[in-house]
Amino acid sequence: MAKHLTANDVEVVVNLIRGWNEGKLTWDAICDSSAQLIGKRPSRQSLNANQNIKDAYLAKKKGHKVGVSKPSQPSSLEVASQRIDNLQAKVYELEEKNRVLLERLVKWQYNAYKYGLQEHQLNEPLPYIDRERTETK
Repeated sequence: MAKHLTANDVEVVVNLIRGWNEGKLTWDAICDSSAQLIGKRPSRQSLNANQNIKDAYLAKKKGHKVGVSKPSQPSSLEVASQRIDNLQAKVYELEEKNRVLLERLVKWQYNAYKYGLQEHQLNEPLPYIDRERTETK
């Protein structure tokens, strides 16, 4: 029987995927490793059904395929500390931007509901722009 994942379980699995260094990254390997952390082995389908876990998995797989190189080792603890401070500041900025965008999305969702817009209307493609280009050979 599949285990329903709590928000804490999802966060644990996402962190597991982000820090993955146990060989090839597969859904079954994630299920086996996460069983030790969350107490019960989740199914591949329940992990794949969660968008946060799926995004982390795809990003990690893409990172492996692209061959992301590790940054060079800092020359001293002071340089490492500065790098960590800069990265923490960048993370904070991105989290704040994300919070603002999520807040805006919720506002737009409410207004779309309030004024009777349907989902298919919101998902309509953008209009084609005819730039009157001439094709020359």
